Amino acid sequence: MSGNRINTAPKRDLKIDDVIVADKKALRQAQVGAGVGNFIEWYDIGVYGYLAVTMTAVFTAGMDQSMGLVVTLLGFAVSFVVRPLGGMVLGPLGDRIGRRKVLFFTIALMAAATTAIGCLPTAEQVGLWVIVPLYLLKMAQGFSTGGEYSGASTYISEFSPDNRRGFMTALLNAGSMLGFAAGAGVVALTSAIATSNWGETAMVDGAWRIPFLIALPLGIVAIALRSKTPESPAFELSEQVGGKAKREELHPMFERHGLKEILRRYWPMILIGIALIAADGSASYMLTSYLPTYIEVETGVHATQTALAAVIILIIQAILIPFFGLLSDKIGRRPVYFLGAIGNLILLIPAFAIAQLGTAWSAYVALLMLAVPSALFLANTGAVMAELFPTASRYGSVGFTHNIAISVFGGTTPLFSQMLLNGTGNAFSPALYVMFFSAIALVAIWKMKESARRPLLGSVPVVESMADAEALVAGQYSNPHINTSTMPLIGVEKEKAFR
Repeated sequence: MSGNRINTAPKRDLKIDDVIVADKKALRQAQVGAGVGNFIEWYDIGVYGYLAVTMTAVFTAGMDQSMGLVVTLLGFAVSFVVRPLGGMVLGPLGDRIGRRKVLFFTIALMAAATTAIGCLPTAEQVGLWVIVPLYLLKMAQGFSTGGEYSGASTYISEFSPDNRRGFMTALLNAGSMLGFAAGAGVVALTSAIATSNWGETAMVDGAWRIPFLIALPLGIVAIALRSKTPESPAFELSEQVGGKAKREELHPMFERHGLKEILRRYWPMILIGIALIAADGSASYMLTSYLPTYIEVETGVHATQTALAAVIILIIQAILIPFFGLLSDKIGRRPVYFLGAIGNLILLIPAFAIAQLGTAWSAYVALLMLAVPSALFLANTGAVMAELFPTASRYGSVGFTHNIAISVFGGTTPLFSQMLLNGTGNAFSPALYVMFFSAIALVAIWKMKESARRPLLGSVPVVESMADAEALVAGQYSNPHINTSTMPLIGVEKEKAFR
């Protein structure tokens, strides 16, 4: 093979200067800056999900309630229709201009769209056509979200030490669950205060707007925090290598690819990612956006009680997610994924049976039974999606994979679950829907390679201290996690020219 390719023969050994020592202050800034966007994303999902019945009365007044609920849940689903478009546009853009700039845009668009929903007129004021601007704003949210999570998980993964990547990215999803809990909590608090002061119709009469309008100050804070975050070191290294190697022939792993080439080169990893996210997304959205509505509508538990139960369970889940992320750093991603998939297959039918008891305690138990296996999936998602693809095309690859799966199989879970329930009359049909994807995920987990504690593809090792870097370099020949052929290292005869 020619020596003109980066990381082809002659291949040199790993040196101290090649290893990135994580900047703790920059990592904290990145964690906060990326986390606030996911918090707001899930805050909106929580608000819309827990106001589903109220939104039905507000935006579909005059329709049959069952049909109106489907129309409202369709509003939830349409935001996921454009998520892949957001991923296809914003992901490759993030590979070209940087993760930070794209994430700044996504948070601004998301906060603006959520606030605008709170300003819409009602169906009683202007008629059912108001569904159109509602759907358009949900689509704007979907477009921004298409670049938000894939960008944030990529960003945090590239900042994190290799031996703590699972834990660091799990914190991102823990923040997401706290955002959802905050959305549900604001709905519950607004409902309690409004109904006690202005009667049972207070939420429909206008108090429903308050949770959406809160997105404005949240968005301003998020934009201010995100403006201070640095660019990821892995992206900067990729830019440096690519820029200096323009005259040379790069190995395809270190080239920035468009969507067509991403699909051609990385389709096996894309299929694995889609299967994992389908199981993750269907379980997560069943927990956060459908089961509380199911309990409220089918068993008669008051909306305030279901929202309160969801807040408490999601806080518990937010605590579990980093713990499971840390576990995946210790024992591997695959074992943790296996536990999540098998947990869904075992627990979902009993969870729905308990939910049908229609009591406050049964709501807590049913939600918790979904929350634990869902947490096992969420603990792995951010790290594994980043670990499947090389740095130069990671944002675009993750953006496509994550958003296709979450749009087709995750975000549509509330809609398809309600349609299955209406069509079959089987109270367990929503559980069977999620179990189907968990069974498929078992095959993907069996096929995927273990990626815990390994440097990201197309990047160099990231460690916590200089002592760790020295130990890594000294032990590189016996370390099963080190493979320099996946790193942007330059052959010995090229090294001086590239410095």
